[in-house]
Amino acid sequence: MKRISLTPPDRINATIQLPSSKSICNRALIINALSKGKNLPENLSDCDDTQVMIHALKEMPSTIDIMAAGTAMRFLSAYLSVTEGCHIITGTQRMQQRPIKILVDALRTLGADIEYIGQEGYPPLKINGHTLRGDSISLPGNVSSQYISALLMVGPALEKGLRLTLTGEIISRPYIDLTLELMKQFGASARWTTENELTVEPCPYHPHIYTVESDWSAASYWYEIAALSQEATVILPRLSENSFQGDAKVAVLFEDLGVKTTYEKDCVILSKKEQRVSHMEYNFINQPDLAQTFVVTCAMAGIPFRFSGLQSLKIKETDRMAALIAEMKKLGYRITESDGSTLSWNGERCEADKCPVIDTYEDHRMAMAFAPASVRLGKLSINHPEVVSKSYPRYWEDLSTAGFSIKEE
Repeated sequence: MKRISLTPPDRINATIQLPSSKSICNRALIINALSKGKNLPENLSDCDDTQVMIHALKEMPSTIDIMAAGTAMRFLSAYLSVTEGCHIITGTQRMQQRPIKILVDALRTLGADIEYIGQEGYPPLKINGHTLRGDSISLPGNVSSQYISALLMVGPALEKGLRLTLTGEIISRPYIDLTLELMKQFGASARWTTENELTVEPCPYHPHIYTVESDWSAASYWYEIAALSQEATVILPRLSENSFQGDAKVAVLFEDLGVKTTYEKDCVILSKKEQRVSHMEYNFINQPDLAQTFVVTCAMAGIPFRFSGLQSLKIKETDRMAALIAEMKKLGYRITESDGSTLSWNGERCEADKCPVIDTYEDHRMAMAFAPASVRLGKLSINHPEVVSKSYPRYWEDLSTAGFSIKEE
């Protein structure tokens, strides 16, 4: 599909089976492989990112192509470093433009044998795996939490374990905590020893039957739909109030935007509430993947905002800050960037495109965050909708189930 047009229903009343958490799936797969588990974790996602991980770990080909899966690139680079054998790991052209030097340098400090095949500091990589004997490294706390998680997960396989010190401000701490929790469930001894130091003992993982919960990041788009709809009730199974997913914060944040969350035994129920804020400010340092959802929601609802902590958006599937500014302008909203980490909207409007078409920049979250804008616009076209396969392959089918009319153009 090169382009689709969406027309929303008058009201939303739906039960949606979300994909399982990509963040949990990819961590559980690496940890399960390190534990020598014979059975894969249950309820794995069918998204691209998870499927390339499954294929790589099952087949272990000499050249591993993870396509556009940034998480897989980082996690597998660490895994291959501690696993016997020689492999090349590569990806799409965009993936070969995404920096990985910080992780490679850290792994080399621990004794890893990694070479750059192309440009220094970027994939593809040639990795000769073996037992690593280093045990102590230091990283800036504001690097991608996926680098930190990749290192932590291989910690039990290191001859002396791992002591990891994070300097300065620590971003995305919930993702680090999620990694530690999964490691513990597979028998590892891993913990925060101080506010900025983590310790992993050289204690091997044990195979463990594990079932992955639904994805709170995917839930955010249904919160957005509920917030922008006049009437909405959405039931989302397999989500819990006590989730370790950092993006579970979406439930609290959308309270300010008029969406109530009711927690049942094995699901959450979204419904409309009357009160909402007139202005929103939030630091997304711990939930960067929610930023696009909230930028679009607030603008379409007429709520000025200032969202900080967005520095990591520039090195995602695309420069998400630039993409948001460009696409919101098509809808008639002037979003501004400051300090390379903040997006703001003061209510200023500009002339919108007569028939706006949203570009997705090979970024799944651009497609999913902008689709709900059709609720307020009445109709919206989106280019290359297939990008949702990266994390939520059934997204368009689920919108159809909820009453959206979706046509190929």
